[in-house]
Amino acid sequence: MRIAALLPLPLLAASLLAAVPAEAGQNNPSPVAQTRAYVDDKGADPANADADDPAIWVHPKNPSASVVLGTLKEGGLAAFDLKARQLQHLAVPEGGRFNNVDVVGDLAVVSDRGRDRVRVYRIDPAGAAAGSRVLRDVTDPSAPPVFSASESEVDEQRTAYGLTAGRDPRTGARWVAVTRRHETRVALLRLVDKADGTVGTAPIGTIDLPSEFRLPNGKTWSPCGEPDERPQLEGSVLDTANRVLYTAQEDVGIWRIPVHGAGFGRPELIDKVRSFGVPQRFDEATEECVADGPDPGFGGKWLTADAEGLALADGKLLASSQGDSRFVVYDRDGTPRRDFRVVAGRGTDSVEHSDGAAITTRPLGPLFPHGLLVVHDGERRPATTDPSGEELATTGFAFVRLETAVR
Repeated sequence: MRIAALLPLPLLAASLLAAVPAEAGQNNPSPVAQTRAYVDDKGADPANADADDPAIWVHPKNPSASVVLGTLKEGGLAAFDLKARQLQHLAVPEGGRFNNVDVVGDLAVVSDRGRDRVRVYRIDPAGAAAGSRVLRDVTDPSAPPVFSASESEVDEQRTAYGLTAGRDPRTGARWVAVTRRHETRVALLRLVDKADGTVGTAPIGTIDLPSEFRLPNGKTWSPCGEPDERPQLEGSVLDTANRVLYTAQEDVGIWRIPVHGAGFGRPELIDKVRSFGVPQRFDEATEECVADGPDPGFGGKWLTADAEGLALADGKLLASSQGDSRFVVYDRDGTPRRDFRVVAGRGTDSVEHSDGAAITTRPLGPLFPHGLLVVHDGERRPATTDPSGEELATTGFAFVRLETAVR
């Protein structure tokens, strides 16, 4: 989850730099296009498709031929044109489950949560311009798991989860930062070109973020979860110009972590979810977290857990507040500036429970002359139903003109 490219645009700057949070009912954009709906059901085509995370690749010669990529978990990976029409679909390898996607140069990189790998696809500009085959798998078949020591450990599914990519501005190395499912670990990898034309990964370093926090009242607090699970991270974006990783710990908040050629620096928690510090316990009977005391008031005021997708544009950080279906715009230091929803428009659905987001500030032709915001929609309406009339989980991606996101 990152930007596809950054170019300063006065119109975007005027939108994002305003210092007053949006009032209720104002500054809420609508999608101008939406992808087809995907259904998380074995009888769907593709089967068990659950949209999750988008990325944007900007065509170097013809911006109108730029491509949006989207992960579909067990449903694989899809490529779309700027009218949100599907150009290509790639199935997951056996046992795969694609979680997050990002773009660096002409490569799309994907976290394969099912097999604990980073998958790599080369993007073909000619195919994108022709509206046909866009992606070609160039994953090194000998690439090792990101976190697991063995294939049996892969089967435990504490695997590659969130992902973001970018270039080290000092060396040109292609970085990939990956979070670990049900853990607090983040790994920094380097993409490596192989002699046979495939692309592998090499480890640079890891960091383990906290799972317990000391509160101002002297008590120690941990986010509620199942007994064997730590508070995981997913949504991430690399600010390569400043060598910083932003990553969202779902039930905690947003971290800002320096990155360098040997790994990570000291992390800083720049905003917290509203429920930070609230006592909860895991109820074994219901397998849910329940209140276990009053709110001490140590949480933030902008994010409702989960804190999810992150993206960058002209020095601003965009975060998905999944719990209340809002998006929050921050300065790079974590100062919140405004929030907004993506609401229904003419023939388009509103966006709920968004996981991932991607931004480019590049002009992309007449449809998106001032840039593009793509967000995951976790609750596509009208929902798809099975033969009995029961609603099935239906998801997709929404395309928004960037300048309308904050008027």
